[in-house]
Amino acid sequence: MRENVVDQSKDITILELLDRVLNKGVILTGDIVISVADIDLVYLGVKLMLSSVETMEQLKSGK
Repeated sequence: MRENVVDQSKDITILELLDRVLNKGVILTGDIVISVADIDLVYLGVKLMLSSVETMEQLKSGK
């Protein structure tokens, strides 16, 4: 499980970070609420999954 931990003393580039995200996949969730005078006008629930096609195919086939 240690290989998933990023060493805090090592600088990583955006390219390395993107490579790790695409190889493992990431799911981001969040809520956005727009309100005026403490009255909620718009609520938006957001779920975003980012992964490479190859990773998703491997997960789907169970490899």
